[in-house]
Amino acid sequence: MSDLPLSIAIGNYDRNRPLIDGNVQIDGVDPVFMTLSPEEMFFRAFRHQEFDVSELSFSSYVLSVSRNTSEYVAIPAFLSRAFRHSCIYIRNDKGIESPGDLKGKRMGIAEYQLTANVWARALLEDEYGVSPSDITWVRGGMEVADRPEKVKLTLPAGVEMEPAPAGKTLSGLLADGEIDGFIGPRTLSCFDNRHPNVVRLFPDSRTEAMNYYQKTGIFPIMHVVGVRRTIAEQHPWLPMALQKAFETSKAQALTALADTSATKVTLPFVEEQLEAARQTLGENYWSYGYKDNVQTLDTFLDHHYRQGLSERRVKPEELFWPATLEGYSI
Repeated sequence: MSDLPLSIAIGNYDRNRPLIDGNVQIDGVDPVFMTLSPEEMFFRAFRHQEFDVSELSFSSYVLSVSRNTSEYVAIPAFLSRAFRHSCIYIRNDKGIESPGDLKGKRMGIAEYQLTANVWARALLEDEYGVSPSDITWVRGGMEVADRPEKVKLTLPAGVEMEPAPAGKTLSGLLADGEIDGFIGPRTLSCFDNRHPNVVRLFPDSRTEAMNYYQKTGIFPIMHVVGVRRTIAEQHPWLPMALQKAFETSKAQALTALADTSATKVTLPFVEEQLEAARQTLGENYWSYGYKDNVQTLDTFLDHHYRQGLSERRVKPEELFWPATLEGYSI
């Protein structure tokens, strides 16, 4: 019997590269890998279901699960994780000295439902008492004007969101002082170009993030892996085969990262940063699997619902193919 041919869209990260290079095989699968940007993967997966297996936006996936419209079912392989303290930008001439000063301000966003924005609003509310209704949200294109919200939303009462003025970008609005800040997973060109009045809310975002982790135990999840539901139903062995392969691929990447004979990424102080991550987050600092991540998943699902994105309060176990909720041991 021949292996099952599958199209697989994932990011070109070190933790995926053993799979992409063929050093790690997926049991019973003949894969065709496509390494794409998150924006392209998510658009093609959610809009047209083009891939058999795809990396998915966590927020968009949860939204589809809450609406019972998901064409994919996830496995708990969390290909992207990031602390989002560093994705909050402000004007330094608007009287914003601390997170609490964001109340009453106008903050730009590319889309309200982006996973990074959900996590940023969550930490602002939980850690600093700034709720989504305390801010006026200005939605628009970061560098190209008139970007629409891809998902139709009904926001909670008291949450105000308005479109950016026609023909204007969020980068331009922030540079001109027409908005007070910006939240998003990518930087704006006005920040990259070192505009003197555009800075991060947290000057030392790394320390803030480490303190957040030590308090909450949460390392935010950004992306999951989704399998086309019809294929998983036809081949119930497949989700666990994929989970096993993604786990193995990540383990190989971590082994290579820890090899001090030659640095595997083009960045100084890798050994020191790896040691710091292990000391703060533990040896299994980038964990896959359901059981080790229930708290993080549940925190996100709570905020996703309260921020008006989920149409019902989704439970963590609803997100994943049932067999992947547990693993085997020897």
